[in-house]
Amino acid sequence: MITLVQNERKKNYRPNVAAIILSCKYPQDCEFFIANRSDIKGDAWQFPQGGIDKGETPKQALLRELKEEIGTNCVDVIAEHPQWVAYDFPEAVASKMYPYDGQIQKYFLVRLHSDTSINIQTNEPEFEEYRFVSYDMIFNEVTYFKRFIYKQVLDFFKKGGYL
Repeated sequence: MITLVQNERKKNYRPNVAAIILSCKYPQDCEFFIANRSDIKGDAWQFPQGGIDKGETPKQALLRELKEEIGTNCVDVIAEHPQWVAYDFPEAVASKMYPYDGQIQKYFLVRLHSDTSINIQTNEPEFEEYRFVSYDMIFNEVTYFKRFIYKQVLDFFKKGGYL
């Protein structure tokens, strides 16, 4: 748990990793993997993400989470966002995630290997469906409270020449 002071109130943030997954067609085609959560009613599209277990490095957590959520960790890490990025949960999610007020995330840009298949029907399915979308479509599809963070991170990777 990481505690930050915001607006004179201490907030607890869950350390987390997030994967921005590019299809194996990258760099010729820039298609992004998004998935719809199975535990939230309505559309809750996002990038795969998950908590960092005690003793894990962010990269170890990334590979474990990918295996748990999409059935594979056969990826090449293209880049890592240099900073941790925090966001608060909206009220509808906050009660489910108690005692955390939000998450602080380390983002990785990864590319799927060409011979890799995705399987979201894992031991504990987190997603009910997935698809690959263009950069412009990400912001039409993903859940509202993650759009600002996604834009910030994707802009960093864009400025770095990765996208």
